[in-house]
Amino acid sequence: MGKMTAVILAAGAGTRMKSKLPKVIHEVSSKPMVEHVIDVAEENGVDRTIVVIGHGGELVEKAIDHRNVQFVWQREQLGTGHAVMQAADYLEDEGDVLLLYGDTPLIRTETIQELIQYHRQGNYAATVLTAQFEDPTGYGRIVRGQNGFVERIVEQKDASEDEKRIQEINSGMYCYNGKLLKEALKKLTNDNVQKEYYITDVVEILNQEGHRVGAYTVSDKTEIAGVNSRVQLAEAEAVMRERVLKELMENGVTMIDPQHVYVDKGVKVGRDTILYPGVILKGKTEIGEGCIIGHNSRIIDSVIRNDVEIQSSTIVESFVDDACQIGPYAYLRPNSRLGQHVKIGDFVEVKNSTIGDYSKASHLAYVGDGEVGKHVNIGCGVVFVNYDGKQKHKSIVEDHAFVGSNVNLVAPVTVRKYGYIATGSTITKEVPEGALSVARAKQENKLGWVARKGLMK
Repeated sequence: MGKMTAVILAAGAGTRMKSKLPKVIHEVSSKPMVEHVIDVAEENGVDRTIVVIGHGGELVEKAIDHRNVQFVWQREQLGTGHAVMQAADYLEDEGDVLLLYGDTPLIRTETIQELIQYHRQGNYAATVLTAQFEDPTGYGRIVRGQNGFVERIVEQKDASEDEKRIQEINSGMYCYNGKLLKEALKKLTNDNVQKEYYITDVVEILNQEGHRVGAYTVSDKTEIAGVNSRVQLAEAEAVMRERVLKELMENGVTMIDPQHVYVDKGVKVGRDTILYPGVILKGKTEIGEGCIIGHNSRIIDSVIRNDVEIQSSTIVESFVDDACQIGPYAYLRPNSRLGQHVKIGDFVEVKNSTIGDYSKASHLAYVGDGEVGKHVNIGCGVVFVNYDGKQKHKSIVEDHAFVGSNVNLVAPVTVRKYGYIATGSTITKEVPEGALSVARAKQENKLGWVARKGLMK
């Protein structure tokens, strides 16, 4: 395999999006559109990825600065050919150049791989990715010669009546011989009505010099769809989601109603897991085998191991080990780590805490900045009081401790093994191992007080 440089055009304004943001950073499957295209380039083993930016370029840079790409600027929007010219200094004579677009998030890695293979096996100067449309209106037409090679690409407005009947259209994606592309870019002109430099003209230049231009036809037309409006953005999201869900189901995941399940590309779900309607799985989430993810549960950037049941709950940037039960209406905030067989019940919130095996907080509790051991009972209404107005502090509850209902643990504080805390206590000091701690005022009944106050009717 020779060297390969990817050039991704991402400089357009995207005015039809009606947005303050550049078009290419609008998200599909929780990632900027352009990032899906970067993924495709990297998965095809490119040596360098160049992203051409212009409108809102600083925002594009910020959105994908974590990716291994080089940015070049197209300060004036003078056409696709002009955009590629801005990257010319980064193109090498040895190897090939892959031209992609930041607003086509549905292009598949496999399709680009096939394009590259076709290009190299045919030893073409350039190969254009094409598609067959029953109604090609609006697209550039592929004009082939008698030998079957591509002679030129003609735009709709410049096409003759015969050319308009051509159903093979230009996707705009190409694979080029790097040296020949660089030479052709120098010969591009803007001698047209728009006074722009068109990358499509490279095909005719290469033909005039006696080189062969090939065409590889994509089987699934949706892959080349550009996103230019909010409607098309939603359509792209739907296609991506359908692909993801189909692959999961083919690999052993059950969905009660796939039309109402939302799973990002890249999320992993194990076999025999059941996803109910309204489930949303985002980011780098991994779900194990044999889990039940109940309706309206949202899980983001979290790892859920095997045989876990989650009912109508939210989990963010957390880890849940085997056989846990969560919800309904529980909330695991970032950096929560649950051991095996842990129960987090209704209206329990956990934040930045570890909870050991077989421990449970069955309802209406807040566990923040806690370190909870194994076989611990957290009663109803328990609050880990972790914030003093300036700093967060940790509460430690060791194995086999029992924290009764309506207890406040005022951090920093430690409850030792087998420590028991009576209901309604506010704990500010360490509870020794095996001790019962009672921290509440003695009850006092003042008889007749209501009548004396004139409150009885």
